[in-house]
Amino acid sequence: MTDSAAAALRKSAVSDVPRVEPATIEDLPELVELVMDLFRLQGEYQPDPAAQERGLALILEQPSRGRIFVLRNGHRIIGMVNLLFTISTAMGGFVIQMEDVIIHPDHRGQGFGGKLLEHVVDFARQKDFLRITILTDKISAESQNFFRKFGFEYSNMIPMRRVIDLSA
Repeated sequence: MTDSAAAALRKSAVSDVPRVEPATIEDLPELVELVMDLFRLQGEYQPDPAAQERGLALILEQPSRGRIFVLRNGHRIIGMVNLLFTISTAMGGFVIQMEDVIIHPDHRGQGFGGKLLEHVVDFARQKDFLRITILTDKISAESQNFFRKFGFEYSNMIPMRRVIDLSA
């Protein structure tokens, strides 16, 4: 085997190791598919590709709003997490609202979700965020147990929301 062939083989093997990295606007189609899969699983939201694309693009186009990190295996995205930045008066500083944590069904149960969460916690520490909050499905004990393994705790707060009808 020539030196260049061996180098190409090593590079190929390294690129197949799943890695976490910031998403780019070019990743939008794959991100939309993952979010639509998540919404199908949750059942709370109806998948709407145009809405999901708009929302994801708003984050990708303005890094001060948040970050989307992807878990990439070669050139394929196999997981993602969406971080939105805000300020907590209770904490006296910046905090993260974490959403859209999903691993492609073909890659679940292999530790990739944990790899994403560890990256999020490291990112939060490096950027001096004081808290990470996630809303998880109340009917999914599996999801709740997963997040508890990574140090997330139940809050006494109860989420409430009002959807604004912009057509009214």
